[in-house]
Amino acid sequence: MTNAVSAFLAKHNFVNHADVNSIADALLYDMNLGINSKPSEEDMIRTWTLPPEKSACGKSVIVIDAGGTNFRSCLVSFDAEGKASISELEKTRMPGVEKELSRKEFFDQFAVNLEHLKNKADTIGFCFSYPMTITEDGDGILLGFSKEVKAPEVVGSKIGASLADALVEHGWNRPKTVTLLNDTVAALLAGAARPANGNQYSSYMGLILGTGLNAAYIQPAVPGLKDFEKAQIVVCESGKLCKVSQSDFDKAVDANTNKPGTFFLEKSCSGAYMGPIAFHALKACAQENMVSKAVADKLLALESFTTIELSNFLQGPFCTETVLGKILAESGTEDDYRFIFDLLDAIVERSARYAAAILTACVVQSGEGKNPCKPVCILCNGSTYYKTYKIADRVKGYLEQTLTYERGINWEIVTVEDDITLGTAIAGLIER
Repeated sequence: MTNAVSAFLAKHNFVNHADVNSIADALLYDMNLGINSKPSEEDMIRTWTLPPEKSACGKSVIVIDAGGTNFRSCLVSFDAEGKASISELEKTRMPGVEKELSRKEFFDQFAVNLEHLKNKADTIGFCFSYPMTITEDGDGILLGFSKEVKAPEVVGSKIGASLADALVEHGWNRPKTVTLLNDTVAALLAGAARPANGNQYSSYMGLILGTGLNAAYIQPAVPGLKDFEKAQIVVCESGKLCKVSQSDFDKAVDANTNKPGTFFLEKSCSGAYMGPIAFHALKACAQENMVSKAVADKLLALESFTTIELSNFLQGPFCTETVLGKILAESGTEDDYRFIFDLLDAIVERSARYAAAILTACVVQSGEGKNPCKPVCILCNGSTYYKTYKIADRVKGYLEQTLTYERGINWEIVTVEDDITLGTAIAGLIER
């Protein structure tokens, strides 16, 4: 059955067992185009900052996390030893998701959502996970919305300044600073703030593999290159890379997205897309008689298929409470089980390989990790990375090959509780 699946995937131009190094090389080539101000698919967004050398002590900061359907806000306070505590946490809907808003309505809704934190701190850390240009003062100019947010008048605005204006209109004292960042930078900063426990790291990076895909790393200084004369955190927008092959299934999914012809890497491996890719693959295998007729008929009747359903089946193929488990229990043969399992596993495995390629590229680009006593610290975040079948374990396995054995580069993947919140709080307190 493995041979049958390989033949089926090859027929549809799906690269099975994609070479991690080849993808990493494509990423590195594109990253260096961007660093050198040449046209590139990744944005290579400068942040003008590095992780702070000292922990925040005796300070509080308002934290906002807005990047999907939810709008989260809280107060983060650091005690005299720099230990963080989270309070006043609230979650509501992201403005602009349910209906289109004007620029004023958009920021007014932000102010309403933040009313419970009014004047409880004079600095704000704002994790705003949409494409934006970061300015030297830590603000962010929105380049465009994704994730179905409808507020076109906000595009081109300085998000921090606009939020501060709206808060003042709602009776707040004007915040001293509103620092914008995205979730990859927050992850990186949380990793950098992780208690040492006798460890030291030579560099840091953050990876988000959830609904979407992105990465951030520390770009070393490039002498003679104006924009990068100083080391700083860089956001890659890795998901925008299109230097990857597309299968027939990828093309079918891409054609039905809001921005077809873009974000090929993200659409190949993130949580928003793996389920739909599997959906088209299952339909094709049913149409081409790769499974028994009884199963094929039921697969053709499916109206949708999600990444969660894909992972649930792989984690327990004989569980009859899953969509595919029920179909196969009622009508499937042993060969049907094998074919469908191997087919879906190939889609998930590709995601792990692509994530490992991004990590490989960022770690190599950092130029660090040469001393085994000081590895590169990698903080990964995202439901797809941690909850989807075998992705986290496979990523580590591929990194052992591409970084440890082949390049002699040392690295460590770490976890930090409340990482995005903590990293955003740290960003809000960085002095510029």
